[in-house]
Amino acid sequence: MDLLKEKGYKYTDKRKDLLSLFAHEKRYLSAKDVQESLKHKYPGLSFDTIYRNLTTFAEIGLLEETEWEGERKFRFTCSRNEHHHHLICLSCGSTKSIHTCPMEVLNSELNGFNVTGHKFEVYGYCTDCKKLN
Repeated sequence: MDLLKEKGYKYTDKRKDLLSLFAHEKRYLSAKDVQESLKHKYPGLSFDTIYRNLTTFAEIGLLEETEWEGERKFRFTCSRNEHHHHLICLSCGSTKSIHTCPMEVLNSELNGFNVTGHKFEVYGYCTDCKKLN
């Protein structure tokens, strides 16, 4: 909430509750997931409002986002400062950091291409979900 204030955004209970939801989840959430989780407390909270806030939170670095199954999903930005990537379970949405980076292998094939950023995610099933499939 301090970062929001610092960036000029108002403190609201809805924003606090939205961020609190992410603090208690260890997986990526879609705007639909957020709406479903908060509907009991905020029955009139619109999908557009949620989506706009999630996008804002990602833009200022509170949340990171990915896309799978044709949908943008969000989670708290990792507290780790070192470079890493994620394994993401397609069933439960849990994530695990991995420290291997494919760019180390690709550097020799870039032929002068100036890389300004990259993202590497591996999708599959965690140990618990693999047992269920």
